Amino acid sequence: MPSRPLKAAVGLAAAGVLTLAAAPAQAADPNPFAWVQLTPTYTATGQYAYEPLAQAGGYQRMNTCVPGLGYHYVNPEFIDSVDPAEPAVLVYEDGPRNTRRLVAVEWAVVDTGQETPELFGQKFDEGQHPGYFTLHAWIYKSNPNGLFKSPNPTVVCATAS
Repeated sequence: MPSRPLKAAVGLAAAGVLTLAAAPAQAADPNPFAWVQLTPTYTATGQYAYEPLAQAGGYQRMNTCVPGLGYHYVNPEFIDSVDPAEPAVLVYEDGPRNTRRLVAVEWAVVDTGQETPELFGQKFDEGQHPGYFTLHAWIYKSNPNGLFKSPNPTVVCATAS
């Protein structure tokens, strides 16, 4: 009988190790289980790695690249959503041969004076985009500052965007 709790503890520890080993490395991630919580985000946005599908999925292409923040593709239907599977913004950077590479997703909530929204245990940023609370998740490109930190210094824009 005493071996049952020990087996459960060993099983739980092994599951935790496997979960952490499968998650991409990020600097200073406050919650290592955020990668598990981001599974619906991957499922919903993985198809948009092929950039032409973003527009077909309702995301409106923006042609201005902001260093550290990339190109934003906005789906107006998902603004104010805090559903992991409904990020309002897809973030791209320049890729090879005039392509764009998906690097992150972003949730955007209109600031109407309410409390700062939270998702994945993270408070949204205030003031990065005036009038909005925003939260980035750099799930397709590592951010040396952390999974949910913005901007990402490794995202650069071509000189002529």
